[in-house]
Amino acid sequence: MAQLVKSWLTLDKNGGSGDSTVTASATENNTGRNARTINVTFTAANCPDVVRTVTQAGKPEFVEFDNAIASVAKAGGDVIITGRSNSSKLTFDLGNGGDLDITLPASYTAAGVSVNNGTTIPGDPDPGATSDFAFSITISNISENTTVAALTKQLIVSPNSGTPATCNISQAAGDPTLSVGNPSGTLPWNAGTGSNTVTIEVTSNTTWSIS
Repeated sequence: MAQLVKSWLTLDKNGGSGDSTVTASATENNTGRNARTINVTFTAANCPDVVRTVTQAGKPEFVEFDNAIASVAKAGGDVIITGRSNSSKLTFDLGNGGDLDITLPASYTAAGVSVNNGTTIPGDPDPGATSDFAFSITISNISENTTVAALTKQLIVSPNSGTPATCNISQAAGDPTLSVGNPSGTLPWNAGTGSNTVTIEVTSNTTWSIS
């Protein structure tokens, strides 16, 4: 007896005779947070049709970044961070600590639509109800790193319910610099005078020494 395939559902037989058992199996994951159903109709000659509903549970609400680490060049610029979710709302925040100076944008993209941070994703039903979707957030105008240390900041995204996800943003260390000005004048011949000093201005972002 051949199998019966209905969308994401497979039945182990398409009919039978006498007493029997029909086994239904899901052939696809349900990545939406809502359960989904398929009606299966049993028919026999001179008998009324019987409809039974098979239900597949929804995936628990989740959010995840595609990568746990995002890199920014030492020259600065923009960084695009991507992920997937099935939530009805995503909220982005910056973690405490870290010395990378970034500003979160007011909006991000979910399922190809611009959405304000922390607001319900548009759609009826919203995209996450029936399937997971891709999201991205662009952090722009990151300044050049003028220090000799890598700079970091944690980006946190929270679904409407469920566990938040984190992405560590790291900017490469800048180049070391050393600039030394000329002495401010000439020392007098008489070391005992009150003006027996000159200054030399040093500008640097790293440790330096004099020999």
